Amino acid sequence: MPVEFIGMISTQDVSETRPAAGPVVDRDYTRRFAQAHEEAGFDRILVAHSSASPDPLQVAAFAAAHTERLGLLIAHRPGFIAPTLAARTLATLDQLSEGRVAVHIITGGHDAEQRRDGDYLAKDERYARSDDYLTVVRRAWTAEAPFSHEGPYYTFADFQSEVRPVDRIPVFFGGSSEAAYRVGGKHADTFALWGEPLAETAQQIASVRAAAEAAGRTEVPGISVSFRPILGRTEAEAWERAHRVLETIKSRGDAFGGRRQILPVGAGATPQNVGSQRLLAAAAKSDRHDRALWTAPAAATGAAGNSTALVGTPETVAQALLDYVDLGVTTLLIRGYDPLDDAVDYGRELLPLVRQEVARRDAAAAARTAETVGAGR
Repeated sequence: MPVEFIGMISTQDVSETRPAAGPVVDRDYTRRFAQAHEEAGFDRILVAHSSASPDPLQVAAFAAAHTERLGLLIAHRPGFIAPTLAARTLATLDQLSEGRVAVHIITGGHDAEQRRDGDYLAKDERYARSDDYLTVVRRAWTAEAPFSHEGPYYTFADFQSEVRPVDRIPVFFGGSSEAAYRVGGKHADTFALWGEPLAETAQQIASVRAAAEAAGRTEVPGISVSFRPILGRTEAEAWERAHRVLETIKSRGDAFGGRRQILPVGAGATPQNVGSQRLLAAAAKSDRHDRALWTAPAAATGAAGNSTALVGTPETVAQALLDYVDLGVTTLLIRGYDPLDDAVDYGRELLPLVRQEVARRDAAAAARTAETVGAGR
């Protein structure tokens, strides 16, 4: 089964290792960034959400207008607009982009970040709200007649939308808590995880699948895992670059992101969300895991978001990604510390290696199946 590659764009040239350049909404940079991902062969780009960053729906619409086939994964927090409006908004963009929209539901892992937009619900209540929200959104996309809803968070009467998605808008769902497994296992087409060691990732996949089964689903969600690949022509060169990245992160302290990040940020900080706690636990065990996983950047940033790296030559990192595919991962979200240039490099050096090996395995499996069917006749 082909693996899906997702990149990530922003509206400004900035990262943990790069001071912000240009305006917060840099039209030229945003356009080039999206087009670079399309030319590199990515399937989708994630447009992130925070309480201070540009609106991801509008950024996604801009990216769609300047690309031809690139899919859009729009981060979206339930609770700030009505689910009926969200359903229409996403379906409208899906129509205008000819079916390229997917939505990444971010329930919200830190109370302070939520309160900046006026959300004072506790974490478990936020997940319960996401459950109610997605129940409405899913039905709004498919209902052929007006319907009413009376749930714990949303109540309305006789709603029907005139606009529907081109097909089915894929729903991604992130989180690592039991509440996240429960709600994501019920609703998600793809469940998104951060890049942990293989053993811990396998445990999370099992938890997601168990939650999906408990929700009565017969098909399990796909699994997305996120990494920050650091490539070099040799292993030594890759690790030299990795340590330069780490030193730059440490020297900048909390300078990157500021209020846009999941708080608190920085080494020694105690994150509220379980996903960050898990990354820091892995970093405390060792800074290197498995074939190429490097957790030192997570420790240096307080695991504020996708912050674990895969370090090595393109061949080494490709094999490391395939190790996760072997666990059942269907989507790989990768972004670099030199965001635009790294996206170009991934398209040239990394994506083809993974896709070629996945295609080879699929062809071999199909041949074995054909032989088995032929032998049984």
